[in-house]
Amino acid sequence: MDQTIQLAFRIALVWAAGFLLAVAVRALLPDQSGFTLTLAQGSLFIPYSRVGFWTCLLAALTVTALVVGRALLADIGWGNFH
Repeated sequence: MDQTIQLAFRIALVWAAGFLLAVAVRALLPDQSGFTLTLAQGSLFIPYSRVGFWTCLLAALTVTALVVGRALLADIGWGNFH
């Protein structure tokens, strides 16, 4: 039970940090700077603030998946996970 509570707190901290970092990136980077993708139908402007926001959220999701995967592997006894 202790490991489950500890895992829940780790995941909550990672997601909270990811959201705070994502909001800070979105607030600091101007919407006017970014890059343009040229497509067959036209061009698509993507601001750096949105790229930073989604990168931070993807990082939080990746860390969550790794922590949960490690806990699952430790529960089934595969490897030397502690």
